[in-house]
Amino acid sequence: MIEKLKQRWNVRNGWDVLIILVVFACTGFSVLYVKRWLFELIGLTGDSPAWLRWGVNILIILPLYQVILLAWGWIWGKFTFFWEFEKRMFSRIGGLFRAKKAETTPE
Repeated sequence: MIEKLKQRWNVRNGWDVLIILVVFACTGFSVLYVKRWLFELIGLTGDSPAWLRWGVNILIILPLYQVILLAWGWIWGKFTFFWEFEKRMFSRIGGLFRAKKAETTPE
């Protein structure tokens, strides 16, 4: 499994894979705490409408996750890896919208 991740992420050794996994874990835990604090700050609870909670997650928490991921990547010395990772991810997301637009454009 480590070898597959080394190839997929194009890293040199198992320590790099371990650090990358630690960064993802730290980011996940950090976002959970920030999300709880943010939801309390703006008054969202489990009784709030699901569409509102999802909207806040998509519009605020998702971009915040990206920033926190870069911050943890910088702390662990892997900023360049995560910067490239995010550029690829946003390129793929943008490609989904470009493909949809191309399908709906009449010729």
